[in-house]
Amino acid sequence: MKLKEIKEILSAQVIIKGSEELEILKGCGADLMSDVLAFSKEKTVLLTGLTNPQVIRTAEMIDLSLIIFVRGKQPPQETIDLAKEKNIPLMTTSKPLYQACGLLYSAGLRAEKLSKLE
Repeated sequence: MKLKEIKEILSAQVIIKGSEELEILKGCGADLMSDVLAFSKEKTVLLTGLTNPQVIRTAEMIDLSLIIFVRGKQPPQETIDLAKEKNIPLMTTSKPLYQACGLLYSAGLRAEKLSKLE
């Protein structure tokens, strides 16, 4: 799924622009960065309610492609500056986490397999 499709599906506003043709293969919705580290991979969008710089650091460690803040949350300038430095696109949507994940799943974006738990 392309970044521009995700933006449309979630009626998201861009904070830091990324390539609209960026291909996103998986989705992850979480507020626990330890879960994100354990189960996410590259070409993944992270949907989260956390807006602190640790989210950017986590995304950089595992090469996440996009971060979307849910519930209309706006990150502090420190988070935005770090995302710019690391070249990580940011968006925000007014939708709650559960609904945003459901909309993307219904549109064909799938979750990362949690093989460690299966």
